[in-house]
Amino acid sequence: MASRREQVQEETRLRVLRHFDSDPNLSSREIAKLVGISNGAAYYCINALIDKGLIKLNNFKSSGKKSNYAYLLTPKGFSEKARLTLKFLELKRIEFNELKNEIDQLTSEAGALQQPLGTGKIQ
Repeated sequence: MASRREQVQEETRLRVLRHFDSDPNLSSREIAKLVGISNGAAYYCINALIDKGLIKLNNFKSSGKKSNYAYLLTPKGFSEKARLTLKFLELKRIEFNELKNEIDQLTSEAGALQQPLGTGKIQ
């Protein structure tokens, strides 16, 4: 089982991959804001994804603007995005079921507290 830190890192990678998949022209600063991490963390995450071969950085030299870059998911990046999505969904389903069970238990306990002594009926 992955530690909480590893889960957060995987969720961050998934969110970054998803954002670049939908808009490859986002800057690292925009990614940081969208994902809710610092600019430094975004820069580190993007570079790690490039190093792992999950995204590649394309520079459009013909545009004349130095800031025109695009982060494109590689085939390996699409596979990793799919893997992380499935893992994330499974974790969220588990959390949902645990939360639902806790809500059901609390609702039952609250209902028992509302019953007047000796009647067995909920008011």
